Amino acid sequence: MTRSFSIVWKNNVVAIFLVGVVTLLSVTNAKPATFLQDFRVTWSDSHIKQLDGGKGIQLLLDQNSGCGFASKSKYLFGRVSMKIKLIPGDSAGTVTAFYMNSDTDQVRDELDFEFLGNRTGQPYSVQTNVYAHGKGDREQRVNLWFDPAADFHTYSILWNHHHVVFSVDEVPIRVYKNNEAKGLPFPKMQPMGIYSTLWEADDWATRGGLEKIDWNKAPFYAYYKDFDIEGCPAPGPSACASNPSNWWEGTGYQQLDAVAARRYRWVRTNHMVYDYCTDKQRNPVTPPECMDGI
Repeated sequence: MTRSFSIVWKNNVVAIFLVGVVTLLSVTNAKPATFLQDFRVTWSDSHIKQLDGGKGIQLLLDQNSGCGFASKSKYLFGRVSMKIKLIPGDSAGTVTAFYMNSDTDQVRDELDFEFLGNRTGQPYSVQTNVYAHGKGDREQRVNLWFDPAADFHTYSILWNHHHVVFSVDEVPIRVYKNNEAKGLPFPKMQPMGIYSTLWEADDWATRGGLEKIDWNKAPFYAYYKDFDIEGCPAPGPSACASNPSNWWEGTGYQQLDAVAARRYRWVRTNHMVYDYCTDKQRNPVTPPECMDGI
């Protein structure tokens, strides 16, 4: 009896393992062992340095060049996150960006994190933006409530059929809901790649361009590690993106829970410094997607 149970148990374990393998074939693995497993350098290879055997990287900006990298694959729905340590000290005029982009010319979809440099002692701002079906201009800015240059912090984008959620250390700072039923665009047809760049943007990045980059402080460094991609790769199994069993499509991820909603409201009340929804010069009529809460 004991022997029979042992055989059945082992067979079940093997079956579960094989199911797991099949699942991983359609859903991309999380946390690659090295940077080059899932990413490639797209701009200025000499300014990107691999660290810790490729588990982390250093990005460099100087007067000669910035730099950037991108995922080797595109994804349709899922979750992507990275731990980033931003430029310390006087970083005015610099932008460190982490974003998803469909890389299509006319009808672009894009989900942006842009970290805007500051003068020493001033708060770091993170700007988010959403492009859906080619329409963007949905900028929001939040002052981070910690020093993002002192240590690594986790920045993530959750993207499913219900909404897009931008989070910092698991605290949601922005939600863009799927309101297609109301005739509003939502990115759901085009797979997107994952990109990051470090570059000079002192014509707008800090106080609207009033604060210029101080090249005497160069070179500027930003650090990345713990790259985590979980999503449906494209090209890949066509049924993956529409599979309701994907964890990011589950009930617990279709809207913010009570704790996440409370954190979201705390950020919006205490740390938001710009919202296109309330900018009457740009939008005399409140954009319809701004009327629907979270």
